[in-house]
Amino acid sequence: MAISIEDEKFKELVKAALIDALEERRDLVKDIFVEVIEDLALGKAIAEGLGTDPIPRNEILGLLEKTP
Repeated sequence: MAISIEDEKFKELVKAALIDALEERRDLVKDIFVEVIEDLALGKAIAEGLGTDPIPRNEILGLLEKTP
């Protein structure tokens, strides 16, 4: 008997293995979600920034120097 992708038993085994892995490595799952959210936020910020006028470099550096 060959196992195929459509085989319900195979799907259940893969699902169970994935659930076990996620439960054992919750920290990894959390890190992945944090990275995804950060990437989405950065992409949104870049998209918004493309629609604005450029800011002089010295103005940005001045703001960074004032930041504690």
